[in-house]
Amino acid sequence: MKIRDLLRLSTSNLFKRKLRTILTVLGVMIGVASIVTMVSLGLGLSRTLTEEMSSYGSLTSVTVRDASDGYYYWGNDDSSSDTTEEKHLSDDAVEELSMLPNVEQVVPTLQVDCMMKVGLYESYITLIGVPEGYLESQNVTLSQGTFPVSTGGGQLQVMYGNMIMNQLYNPKTYSGYWYDGTMADVDLMNDTVFFIIDMENYWMFQSGMTMEDGSSYKMPKKHVVEAAGMVAGGPEDYSSYSYNVYCNIDDLKSILKREFKNRTIPGQPTTASGKPYKEIFYNQLIVYTDTMDHVTELQSTINGMGYSAYSDAEWIQSEQTVMGYIQLVLGGIGAVSLLVAAIGITNTMMMSIYERTKEIGIMKVLGCDMYNIQGMFLVEAGCIGFIGGVIGLVISYILSALINMAAGSMGQEMGLTAGISYIPLWLAGLSLIFAILVGMVAGFFPSLRAMKLSPLAAIRNE
Repeated sequence: MKIRDLLRLSTSNLFKRKLRTILTVLGVMIGVASIVTMVSLGLGLSRTLTEEMSSYGSLTSVTVRDASDGYYYWGNDDSSSDTTEEKHLSDDAVEELSMLPNVEQVVPTLQVDCMMKVGLYESYITLIGVPEGYLESQNVTLSQGTFPVSTGGGQLQVMYGNMIMNQLYNPKTYSGYWYDGTMADVDLMNDTVFFIIDMENYWMFQSGMTMEDGSSYKMPKKHVVEAAGMVAGGPEDYSSYSYNVYCNIDDLKSILKREFKNRTIPGQPTTASGKPYKEIFYNQLIVYTDTMDHVTELQSTINGMGYSAYSDAEWIQSEQTVMGYIQLVLGGIGAVSLLVAAIGITNTMMMSIYERTKEIGIMKVLGCDMYNIQGMFLVEAGCIGFIGGVIGLVISYILSALINMAAGSMGQEMGLTAGISYIPLWLAGLSLIFAILVGMVAGFFPSLRAMKLSPLAAIRNE
């Protein structure tokens, strides 16, 4: 018997018993829809976690800090270091880390806490110097202007985070976004903006304190900065570039050297005698790997070199493991429905055999191959699984869309674009194949019974 004949005969038998077929298909449909929807929730949660973490920073980067600056990170075991030498984040460190395997780029950053003044408003901000071209490579979206470039060290050209406006407040009236909900009435791109970098002398001057010789502290220099651009986003749209101000790292070095000539720059290490180094060290280095798989290994290597390295890889991997268990549990819950459907298919096939004993007997008397008889029942069971799987998939996509619509407002508040339910193509294809296999497995034992029926006994019983 040809495959075409098997399909025609099997489908015709299913249509002869429409109600029973519909009820059996309904069980498969519910089972497939349950499994796909449950697993899609686990996949969606995992993708949402990854997206949320990527909004805070790169998933393929390792942040390196000076091991002597007092920072400690979860997962960082300083005891693994095989050196007691005090190592700082210098240009030599950048070159040293660049030579490590699987490292694509090492980006130095230099941070300074400043006072920002514009009109009647002021705010404490963190000024971060980065190499030219780095911000463009991170695909930072600007609402206006361009990225900062080097000015030769005479002046700072800065890029403002989109939440800098939130931080400005009037020190006399204490009006501001976080005080009374009013935004500062300034235009950072066009108004004159001053940065005070020497914060220690600024606070001494503000408090009216005097030096050891009795003289008063002088107001430190106000640096006029040039606005280059502003990060895109609303007042509460957070990203890793929202809260800070960025400039060219070489320009920042030049200004710090002039501002703190023969004095210790805040945040910089000192010699054993308490004197400042001639070289300005970086606050942190961002080491980028080729893939996320090498992050943990690279982090361990850098820790062993005497630095303090941190990444989100360990936390993300542990969270993804938890998400995997959640997916197994959710998939198991849906599998219960499919198991019940498999029992229904078995029952349908057994009833079909009892009702068609004469037909089976005649086929055997006419010399029909035993495996053709078995194949007929297996195809019928597979068709039930296929039809139920297709309908179940359609229902799964509908449920997934409804879930994402219901959770859409919550996702927008969290700044996420991915839905909480996600059905990839591999899940759709795998669930359809699984439904067909479940149907055929459920029909296997009834098909064996059909093969073993005696032709004469089958005809006589009918």
